Amino acid sequence: MKLWVDGGLQDAATARVSVLDHGLTVGDGIFETVKATAGRTFALTRHLDRLARSARGLGLPEPDLDEVRRACAAVLDANPHLMAKLGRLRITYTGGLSPLGSERGDTGPTLIVALGEAGRRPDSTAVITVPWTRNERGALTGLKTTSYAENVVALARAREQGASEALFANTVGQLCEGTGSNVFVVLEGRLLTPPVSSGCLAGITRALAVEWTGAEEADLPLDVLERADEVFLTSTLRDVQAVHRVDGRQLPGAPGPVTAKAMRVFDERAASDLDP
Repeated sequence: MKLWVDGGLQDAATARVSVLDHGLTVGDGIFETVKATAGRTFALTRHLDRLARSARGLGLPEPDLDEVRRACAAVLDANPHLMAKLGRLRITYTGGLSPLGSERGDTGPTLIVALGEAGRRPDSTAVITVPWTRNERGALTGLKTTSYAENVVALARAREQGASEALFANTVGQLCEGTGSNVFVVLEGRLLTPPVSSGCLAGITRALAVEWTGAEEADLPLDVLERADEVFLTSTLRDVQAVHRVDGRQLPGAPGPVTAKAMRVFDERAASDLDP
């Protein structure tokens, strides 16, 4: 396995990042996960645009997006054994070598690009809600940072309850997002999703789903999940995935008609344009 670290390819078994890297010591970093099929990326330009936005929001130096593109291509080319499989291409960009503590050093950022195999998701899944909240007014709101410990805890809770995802409300009780997904609901015939102002990440797949299905943004109370006719998730590796259980509530027949149409439309549009 080959990956890219700070300017070149390295063997995964021997690649090294300093133990004093700010991404490790304080979680000072950002990342993107890009879907790769047959060695080709999907929506890479959108992902790189968001990487740059996250860097600006975190106060990191602007990433050289041309270098990131070269790194992605090099990693895909260097791992032909994954060519025929669904791949998870992970771009990580951190504050770099820094003193112990919150202050950044002056050696410059660290760039890592790695590739792993991803499992194909089932058409439907179970989710739970968790008691913890997203802060829609936080310093990291809307940024895809490496500070993911809260998601790790919530996802572990979901796994304990036989689910693949955990959904959060924000601090005012509105439906927000999952640990690594955005959420859509069908209510009285309308396809709705929380707005970015709710504190959710502006997901790449979310944006495409809104554009391609005509979904509307709306502030939604968390208990909408108790009333929704259909629920589905979107994310880079899920695409559009139906939900058949929310906590103890079953949604029989998932995917329902609106979700099934969204799945079909997304698959067709994504297949026709790899960089929409």
